[in-house]
Amino acid sequence: MEILNVQNLFILGMVLPVLAFVYSSVGHGGASGYLALMALMSFPLIFMKPTALILNIAVSGFAFWFFKKNRHFEWRLFYPFAITSIPAAFIGGFISIDHLMYRQILGIFLLIAVLRIAGVFGKKNEEIRSLKVVPALAIGSIIGLFSGMIGIGGGIILTPVILLLGWGNVKQAAAVSALFILVNSIAGIIGFLFNGYQIPAESFLLVPIVLTGGVLGAFYGSNKFSPVVLKYVLSAVLVLGFIKLLNF
Repeated sequence: MEILNVQNLFILGMVLPVLAFVYSSVGHGGASGYLALMALMSFPLIFMKPTALILNIAVSGFAFWFFKKNRHFEWRLFYPFAITSIPAAFIGGFISIDHLMYRQILGIFLLIAVLRIAGVFGKKNEEIRSLKVVPALAIGSIIGLFSGMIGIGGGIILTPVILLLGWGNVKQAAAVSALFILVNSIAGIIGFLFNGYQIPAESFLLVPIVLTGGVLGAFYGSNKFSPVVLKYVLSAVLVLGFIKLLNF
């Protein structure tokens, strides 16, 4: 199968920038969206996981830079999660799991992403509470492990956790999630390589495509931009990917 033929490139060129724009506007790298799209296009798993991680690294890096530049980043919210998530993401990236199990786990994460975008988890908590280090360490390890296993950075889970527990506001959660995604994606791809796999050369060809939307999304998102219409489009893609994955 020729992965990046003319038809696939056209579809990716149209959809990936939109996904990157929406995700980066809330401090995310977009891996769950990229994976949903690639699942819909029936890409092989050996291409999906490393490609999602590479694109995640590119987009989340810019997202973090913009959110930090606008003074939304809080170190106290980041390091307890990262201490355990980075080694766990490396282990997850090294692990090879069953084809069907991979799709089922990814489908669950995509459902969580849809609920997050719909606002189920994202209501702002007016009262900011002190972060509890021990629970944060445990949460970081769990998110990191699954992130490395399926090829996401984990921000789609971390952001609602921070908001639900009242450990930070929306912008702080976005800034922390951006760096969290970046370091976990790097750890995950290193673990993937240590397992003897290689990153497909085609993966890097998609980086400029996602950055066309990712950079703009990060810029506007860090300045209180809310792409409501695009979030509905993204939700539709994730729902379709979720249905396809669980019924594969």
